[in-house]
Amino acid sequence: MNPEYFMREALKEAEKAFSMGEVPVGAVLVRNNAIIARGHNLKETTKNPIKHAEIIVIERAAQVIGDWRLSGCELYVTLEPCIMCCGAIIQARLDKLFFGAVDPKAGAVMSLYRILDDDRLNHKVEYAYGILETECSDIIKRFFQKLR
Repeated sequence: MNPEYFMREALKEAEKAFSMGEVPVGAVLVRNNAIIARGHNLKETTKNPIKHAEIIVIERAAQVIGDWRLSGCELYVTLEPCIMCCGAIIQARLDKLFFGAVDPKAGAVMSLYRILDDDRLNHKVEYAYGILETECSDIIKRFFQKLR
């Protein structure tokens, strides 16, 4: 499978969030080229500020694997992760992160901060961005246009 395939699966999760009135961010977590967890933002639904798509899939993947260490796993998310999610990505020991659209207001991978590039941290996560960037950006734009 290629990164576009998994990002399309993350976009399906973002569409679910959109339909629920949640900020449309979706994620999938992949191990051995297979999706082991899926999720989307649920902050509004759960009234819980930490229910970002990334946190949800990390929790679900840890349950599937039976360990908090998610070495050998890759995360695909439609929007650049925030500070909290970057911390969770590092703590979970993910190997790679792929994200679609940058987030100039809260992104912590390359927009506002470069947390994953900090050499003082004990774990390094490879990352790539721009996978299906237009589609990932468009769903966010559609959501906020709908709100106005």
